[in-house]
Amino acid sequence: MNYRDFGKTGEKISALGFGCMRFPEYKQDEKHFVDQDKVDEMIRYAYENGVNYFDTAPYYCNSNSETALGHAVKDFRNKILISTKCPIDKGMTEKDYREHLERSLTRLGTDHIDFYHFWALNRGAFDDVVLAGNLLEAAAKAKEEGLIRHISFSFHDHPSAIKYIIETAEARGVKMESLLCQYNLLDRSNEEMIKYANEKGLGTIAMGPVGGGRLAAPTDLYAKLTGKPSISTYELAFKFCLGNPHLNCALSGMQNLDMVQKNVKVSSDDTAFSAEEWEQLGLAMEEIKKFSELYCTGCKYCQPCPAEINIPRIFEIWTYYNVYGLKDHAKNMMRDYIRRGGKTFADCLDCGVCEDKCPQHLEIRKNLEKVCKILSE
Repeated sequence: MNYRDFGKTGEKISALGFGCMRFPEYKQDEKHFVDQDKVDEMIRYAYENGVNYFDTAPYYCNSNSETALGHAVKDFRNKILISTKCPIDKGMTEKDYREHLERSLTRLGTDHIDFYHFWALNRGAFDDVVLAGNLLEAAAKAKEEGLIRHISFSFHDHPSAIKYIIETAEARGVKMESLLCQYNLLDRSNEEMIKYANEKGLGTIAMGPVGGGRLAAPTDLYAKLTGKPSISTYELAFKFCLGNPHLNCALSGMQNLDMVQKNVKVSSDDTAFSAEEWEQLGLAMEEIKKFSELYCTGCKYCQPCPAEINIPRIFEIWTYYNVYGLKDHAKNMMRDYIRRGGKTFADCLDCGVCEDKCPQHLEIRKNLEKVCKILSE
């Protein structure tokens, strides 16, 4: 495994971070459970092969992710870095912040959190909730007490807000120490601010390094760029993220052991892009852009849907149809989804809740209508 300095936090971080939002789950008696045995196996393999950064959040995996992670790492807790997040709700107070933190500590079975994030910040939430509720001060106090080691934020907004958040917090006497944001071969909008944050000393982590699966299709693009043997676009996407000198870690949500093994192998590879190859990659972006239609990352922030439509699943099926060209397979997947009771656009209440919560600001209802029609033909 390759390691990098995590900004100026004093930590060394593995090039691959384990995102804990897609643990294998099952349902029993109308309740959702994480398959703990599989999670333990995945986490143990990742740890034994050098992964030292594990990222979770209170609502991941039907609110079971933190507990599952805590159980999986109990034998080596102090040899890894745990990251989790504080929901940013309207009207939050310092007391609310503290209660969220204490619940996460209990679920994780630990006495401290290494990187505690203000979750999914945008400028409005930062101004109206974090600053208005004195949550920066609450974070600083928790750090002084040793309950958290580093103050962090994850981000969904216009890139310019990253600089505003970092500078405003600093002006209030609180230093942001790490940044988690969207970044991949399709979406480079945060690239300049990643560089700014890293030069300010923040550790930097990319979420969605393979574009929610959009960049997992095999291609000969790498061979065209470099003259070297072809690799999958999935591997190319990881190499792109990890080749950025201002990015410290690529965070991948992993669902099974095979995925963990594949990601560990790619992130342990020392082969990097040369400056010339990076230039060529920029010229090749037009070829990659065709993957970006309906760019759903599968983050599941749109869930739960009031009509119980599994929006990420339907858009995932659309990827097989539209990006990979596996049209018959995608239609079979859609038929199976419906046969199992899955809801579609026909069940949509037109409430718009999903669009209000979507960090990518997708026109979900419009796209859902189109996708369901085509996949059901």
